[in-house]
Amino acid sequence: MQTEEGGSARTPQPAVAAGMTREQIRFVIVVLAVVLAFIVGTLLVLGRHLLVPIFAAVIAVYVLVSAAEALGRVPGIGRLPSSLRRMLVLLCFTLAFLGLGLVAASTIDQLIDVAPTYRENFDAILAEVTGALGMSEQATWEDIRALTVDRIDVQALVTGLLGSVTSFGGSLFLIVVYAGFLMAERDAFARKARAAFPAGAGTDHIRHMLADINRKIADYLAVKTLVNVIGGAISYVVMLAVGLDFALFWATLIALLNYIPYIGSLVAVALPLLLSLAQFGSIETTLVLAALLIGAQLISDNLIEPRLIGRQLDLSPFVVLVALSFWSAIWGLSGAILAIPLTSMLAIIFSGFPATRFISIFLAGHAPDEAKGGT
Repeated sequence: MQTEEGGSARTPQPAVAAGMTREQIRFVIVVLAVVLAFIVGTLLVLGRHLLVPIFAAVIAVYVLVSAAEALGRVPGIGRLPSSLRRMLVLLCFTLAFLGLGLVAASTIDQLIDVAPTYRENFDAILAEVTGALGMSEQATWEDIRALTVDRIDVQALVTGLLGSVTSFGGSLFLIVVYAGFLMAERDAFARKARAAFPAGAGTDHIRHMLADINRKIADYLAVKTLVNVIGGAISYVVMLAVGLDFALFWATLIALLNYIPYIGSLVAVALPLLLSLAQFGSIETTLVLAALLIGAQLISDNLIEPRLIGRQLDLSPFVVLVALSFWSAIWGLSGAILAIPLTSMLAIIFSGFPATRFISIFLAGHAPDEAKGGT
């Protein structure tokens, strides 16, 4: 029991805090936060090869679990135990990545063989364009060509481009292994979470926050994956109809790059268009293919995706671009693909605590009143 004179019964205050003003304490907190952010950023960069497969496996598990739950609504398959449905989905996931690796390896070998032919077609197109512009008659054109086009090694460019895709695929084995173990231990994780955070005022809040992360990320990734598969299938039909080489590879790449917002769809269309120019040696054919592929992207991005996804994650477009730049800077192509799910997780975590809720508000695409339907 405390007394008016008995100071010993009072809780002692830290000596540092006792001699500091509120402004000084806030300054120390900001400095510590900056130091912590620097340490975390350094660990993310140095631990890239360890962390990327782990995070990618976690993201993949969200999609796989959603797919297993969707199979539960299919007549006949829905009667199977949930564990068996997850094994079936994981098997399909493994076979899909194995097929992707085989397609990539086959494409690389064939592209290296036909690279000289593509170079000749490029030269023919350049000669046609420069002739139409009257540049072929100018003595300076040969000098310009020697400094630009002739220095482009198409074979090395193709090999380097596909090599970067292959290096990304090199971690697919770890992703599949991690995803398999995570799927097998998913129920155990749920029991561990209930044991680690027993019912209570504080722990209920954490459990609700984790459930919110699981629900929003799972819904977003499941729908986004479906949209990307539809877009890739449409692109495959278009490229197959035109007669473009390696249509399956480019369609798969289009579906994968569409996980990257804004920039991904542009790059996904640009790559097969460059190949079309090199393969056919015809600007007209490339323009027709460009119109068809861009049309497919517009339908996917502006009609299908908004109807299915809506504002599930509600991130500001500017925040999306910054997140894309940040994660791709530290993790490359893998970071660009994982940028939106990782940033969304951080936004949900920030919204779960009063001290950091203002950060989630600035990350959101709409103010709280607007999100609730206010005008």
